[in-house]
Amino acid sequence: MSPAMWACSPVRTVAQSRSRRHQPRPDHNHPGDGEPPVSPAAGQTGRVVSHHGRESLVEDREGRLYRCLSLKRVGRPLCGDYVDWHPETDETGVIDRIHPRHGVIARTAYNGRVQAIAANVDRMVVVSALEPPPDPELINRYLVLAHHLAVEPLLWLNKTDLDPDQAERLLASVFAGHRARGVAVMAGSPHTGEGMETLREALREGTSVLVGLSGVGKSSLIKALLPDRDLRIGDLSARSGLGRHTTTETTLYHLPEGGDLIDSPGIRALRLANIPREALQPAFPEIARVASGCRFHNCQHRNEPGCAVRAAVERGEIEPGRLATLHHLLDEAA
Repeated sequence: MSPAMWACSPVRTVAQSRSRRHQPRPDHNHPGDGEPPVSPAAGQTGRVVSHHGRESLVEDREGRLYRCLSLKRVGRPLCGDYVDWHPETDETGVIDRIHPRHGVIARTAYNGRVQAIAANVDRMVVVSALEPPPDPELINRYLVLAHHLAVEPLLWLNKTDLDPDQAERLLASVFAGHRARGVAVMAGSPHTGEGMETLREALREGTSVLVGLSGVGKSSLIKALLPDRDLRIGDLSARSGLGRHTTTETTLYHLPEGGDLIDSPGIRALRLANIPREALQPAFPEIARVASGCRFHNCQHRNEPGCAVRAAVERGEIEPGRLATLHHLLDEAA
């Protein structure tokens, strides 16, 4: 079996992509038929595709882009927000309301403050590679974050063309447990194209982000998914007036076969931030399930007598590394 079996093409124009652009998940944002409501006072509903300073670039239902300011009471828009807005000229408008959000991605800034940078994310693609080798604890941490945000995780092993045999070994070791727990695991190479169609198909619905360590090939992966990205950046730069700054901003792109991809340097360097201590164990379902059998309800699964979790580790039913990650996160949250 090739690594890719463990498991969108040029970017459509905005107008060609509009049929899927403004359909947030109804259970989170828009009860009823799934179409976002149109506010008569606001004029229409759109989506923020980038934000810089006081201005947001909003896309309407026909794929046209408008430079918009926000009313003070509205708050700060994020890339990916669905908004009610009204045009003021052929190129500008005003945001009147931000729709309720789900899947808010945040990063820890240099000053230690948590900064939200994208909203309405449905899927987190965790990218690892043969070189640098996958970090099992980092993968666990990203999965904890995906669980906390209620977004779908997808694990992608990149650069499999460098050593297909090693890729098979990693899929059978580092990734096998995650696959057994129901996490989507895929592999391939943007250089050879192996596995890319499978990945494109997985991203066809909803809004996805790519995360992972520096050097794992996220940029090459994004170029393969968005071969016309530079043209799109040029269009956004012209519309927003941001020039070269557009390439460093969080930006939403439409994938050619469906779905959206939010690209941001901040997202690519994502780390855990502000996950409550009580939310950690539930993010390890195999541990949470067994923990109900511990003698003490507040068992930390270290040296307590009658610990069902440690017994399961000794029987080989729970990976020691998974429990070690939970302990590290609990210690950091203390």
